[in-house]
Amino acid sequence: MSAPSPRPGPIARVRRWLRKSLSARIVFVFLGLLLVVQGLSFLAIRASIDHNARAAIAGDLEVGERLLRRLLLQNAAKLTEGATLLAADYGFRSAVTSGDEATIGSVLGNHGERIGASVAALLDTDFKLRASAQADARSLQPVLNRLGQLHDRKAAGDVVMVDNRPFQFVLVPLRAPVTVGWVLMGFPVDQRLVDEMLGYSSLHVILEARPTPQAPWTLLLSTLPQESRSAFLRLEQGVDRDQSGSVVLPSGEYQTRAVPLTEGDVPGPAVSALLMLSVDEAVAPFRQLQLGLAALTVLGVLVFGIGSVLTARRVTTPLRRLAAAAERLGAGDYATPLGGQHRTDEVGDLAHAFERMRINVAGQQEEILKLAYWDSLTGLPNRVQFRNAVVEAMVQAQADRRSIAVVMLDLDRFKHVNDVLGYRFGDLMLKGVAERLSQQAVRNGDLVARLGGDEFAVLLADLEPNDDLAHTRSVAQRLHAAFADVMTLEDHTVDMNASFGMAVWPHHAQDADGLLNRAEVAMYQSKRRNDGPVLYDPAFDAASSQTLTLLGELRHAVDHRELRLYLQPKLALDTGHVVGAEALLRWEHPRRGLVPPMEFIPFAEQTGFIRTLTLWVFEEAARMWRVLNEAGLRITISVNLSTRDLLDVELPQKFEALLVKHIVPAEGFCLEITESSIMDDPQRAMSTLERLSGLGFRLSIDDFGTGYSSLAYLKRLPVDEIKIDRSFVMSMEKDPNDARIVRSTIDLAHGLGLTVVAEGVENAQVWQLLREQACDEAQGFHMSRPLPSSEFISWSTGWTTRLSAMKLKGESRMNVTLH
Repeated sequence: MSAPSPRPGPIARVRRWLRKSLSARIVFVFLGLLLVVQGLSFLAIRASIDHNARAAIAGDLEVGERLLRRLLLQNAAKLTEGATLLAADYGFRSAVTSGDEATIGSVLGNHGERIGASVAALLDTDFKLRASAQADARSLQPVLNRLGQLHDRKAAGDVVMVDNRPFQFVLVPLRAPVTVGWVLMGFPVDQRLVDEMLGYSSLHVILEARPTPQAPWTLLLSTLPQESRSAFLRLEQGVDRDQSGSVVLPSGEYQTRAVPLTEGDVPGPAVSALLMLSVDEAVAPFRQLQLGLAALTVLGVLVFGIGSVLTARRVTTPLRRLAAAAERLGAGDYATPLGGQHRTDEVGDLAHAFERMRINVAGQQEEILKLAYWDSLTGLPNRVQFRNAVVEAMVQAQADRRSIAVVMLDLDRFKHVNDVLGYRFGDLMLKGVAERLSQQAVRNGDLVARLGGDEFAVLLADLEPNDDLAHTRSVAQRLHAAFADVMTLEDHTVDMNASFGMAVWPHHAQDADGLLNRAEVAMYQSKRRNDGPVLYDPAFDAASSQTLTLLGELRHAVDHRELRLYLQPKLALDTGHVVGAEALLRWEHPRRGLVPPMEFIPFAEQTGFIRTLTLWVFEEAARMWRVLNEAGLRITISVNLSTRDLLDVELPQKFEALLVKHIVPAEGFCLEITESSIMDDPQRAMSTLERLSGLGFRLSIDDFGTGYSSLAYLKRLPVDEIKIDRSFVMSMEKDPNDARIVRSTIDLAHGLGLTVVAEGVENAQVWQLLREQACDEAQGFHMSRPLPSSEFISWSTGWTTRLSAMKLKGESRMNVTLH
């Protein structure tokens, strides 16, 4: 058992649903376009909000940097002012002058405490420590190391690390009246400063320090929550202090700006402040806008969805109605109006178009039915309706145990009437025949019909089984007698003659088609006998069955590759070289073997199947020409044309298409025609030959001398070659009259500038006579019998070898058998 096929996935089911439903596709397209537009708008707005928010944050951070430096400057100014007051105090200057260290230390401590300074010290003019308010003066050593730089750069408010704490120091000179020392004041940069920054600007501040440029940064102070501070410590090494950046902490994303609080080229620990502003808080007001936009998008989707469904229904509902109406039309209902014509939009136009189509199709259907069952010229039932009537009559007769009969007739010499008096007169004659038949026939229930062309039929229904044959003969004889009267049409008196055939059911056939066929067989037998109406006889069918069988076998032979192409060489008489070949058709029957051409070619010409055979021969010859050409044989292949071929106006186009298909030149072929084929319809044949000659084909008159109007048409035909019939060539060495005819024909052809080919050369004497009479080419059993096309190359090679050997021996006469 085969495994069950897997169920399609959801995407496949959605695709299948969309393919089956136009309304679903409309809704899907509308909503898809809306979502795409809204999505792009949402992304653009979000990108714009983010960009603008970050730009605003960068500005706020820049302002925050200025604010931080202003706070540090204010603190430095406060310290400077206090140190200046101390340096101007007389008592302090007196203590410094007298060297009272205890008083100096006490005054420094009291004054520093009063102005909020945590560090107060007196330095000499070389910036050496003389006195300090602190008990441990060693902690001031980093400050003392940088005093020269502070004084030179006037870096009032510079931040210096003291005991791992950031301090801000100022240095004021002590003059009495010259500078006798320096007053140093400092206070720590503590949590109060960063909290003030957060309160003034909503900026978070992180104060960091590092002892050397290679050392990591150490967090000193921060306004961040504890959780975010811990996370920052984990990210600290990835934060850029040289330019603005961003960090993501548990409390959100922050944009940062580093503010150095120490000069980069001054030795000592570096101190930096990192200003931070929350990006989430900056874009929070715009989030409401985005939420509003999302709500509008949802609302828009709902509105568009409802609108799309309504629009799709408005479009697809009338389309479904029109589809149902089209189904009704397809089922043959042309009477029901389609509806929907009240609309004024494109769907209404479509409905109007469908309605017009329904009306037109209904009219055309009525006309088609009329044409299908009635003859437009005579108004009689046609072959289709007549056959249906025979079937119905047969069923009824079988039920009533009765008989039926068909009398079929065909006008004699009707083609001659058309050719002499014209087709319009022929149509008038057919109408007169239909009228005469309708008048002569028949009882109620009988039917007169025109089967086609000049063929008519009469159905005799409801016959007595014991009298059916006699009654049928009686009706046929009466109709035949009616046709003995002349018909006068437009001042023309026409003798009408017709051939009548009869067949009776159930004596002669078991079904309608068989009955019609038997009546037609009897009618053609009557036309051959020309002695009045003929009742069907089974003996008539033997020849017809053989004909149908042969035609079927020929079609089978073409379709199943039973046909074979043979080539008979044509040699130049002056050199002996192979210059051409005649293409001949053979039939290799699976049971009967190789069928001679005379057993099927005349039949093919009679039935018209010769056209199919001619095209087969020409295509095989074209294919073989390419093979021979590639093998180095530059020859002309001759192909025979029949009478029906010349009357085919499309033959030149068919040959031209085969030339293009096989990429071969028309000059490589010679088309052979007989005189009798031209005489059947000279004007039409001449037109076909001129078109073939215009394509580049060589033309040859085959069997020349056996026709009746050769000289009359020879000067008008666009021919290049004359082929003398074998009946004059085969015994010309014995019969002087034949030899004189051949010589006269050669002289005539050469006088007209034509090539002469003699066929039927069967011995060396005839070959030599033709050479002496300057004949151009020859073919016959003396050189070679017709060969299968596959053997032609090897024969040609062998012939060329033998010819070369004879030339080497100096033989001037080919008096040996050549094949």
